[in-house]
Amino acid sequence: MNLPASDYRCYRHPDREAYISCQRCERLICPECMNDASVGFHCPSCVAEGAKTVRAPRTIAGGAISGRVGTVSLVLIGINVVAFLVTLASGGNSGPVFQHGSMLSSSAVNSSGDVLTGVDDGAYWRLLTSAFLHQNVLHIAFNMYALYLFGPFVERALGTVRFVAVYITMAIGASVFVYWLSDPRALTIGASGAVFGLFGMALIFLLKAKQDVTTLLVLLAINAFLSTRGNISWQGHLGGFVVGCVLGLAFAYAPRDRRTLVQVGVLTLLWVGIVVSLIIRTGQLRG
Repeated sequence: MNLPASDYRCYRHPDREAYISCQRCERLICPECMNDASVGFHCPSCVAEGAKTVRAPRTIAGGAISGRVGTVSLVLIGINVVAFLVTLASGGNSGPVFQHGSMLSSSAVNSSGDVLTGVDDGAYWRLLTSAFLHQNVLHIAFNMYALYLFGPFVERALGTVRFVAVYITMAIGASVFVYWLSDPRALTIGASGAVFGLFGMALIFLLKAKQDVTTLLVLLAINAFLSTRGNISWQGHLGGFVVGCVLGLAFAYAPRDRRTLVQVGVLTLLWVGIVVSLIIRTGQLRG
């Protein structure tokens, strides 16, 4: 570049002398504007333009990669623990938080003579709040440990926004199975429906990655057996697992060029199914 000495000026700082040119645009730049490149230096404008053409890394499901993987899972654990403490402070299983937050299909009168409004009479919040309530320390300890183990794995695969969306969908989907298959006047609580959904999604992701799933299958078999014993909601477990598997298939196997469209479409269809199921079952219970 042959220029008069007075023209050797930085294009961004005309008052400064510059004798180095940007390797991309060949404009002169002063030391402050020099950014190291594989060969020579780039000016700030070329660096910014180049950054636009670099595709940001994504998760296997197409979500944005979070720098703090597992944060949402820890927040969910925190919400469950706080809800459990509030439940204890308000009277435990006979208190208002437990009585009015548990899943209850049909309105009923409790042992204290209080009328509890069921989902069939408009208490739709129970579909979600029941997924954050627990009966005792052992109950919440088991569910939170499972959430701690599998939550971050699924969260890493999905990204923050997708993980929140599928967790809520699995929790409510599990409640819909309870709505259809359980005693209409039985109170049902626990995060296990959503946790079984995480089991289902983890299983699909591991199969997609061609990983050994023997340990997970054994864990699922043990939990499936326990679900049929005692006062445990197998209906919620089944519902969460089914919804989790459906979502897992959509998020793991959607074609890359139509990934978001397929995922949003499957989520939308699931929510349409949830709404339609609620309408039909409510009509049956109201008789």
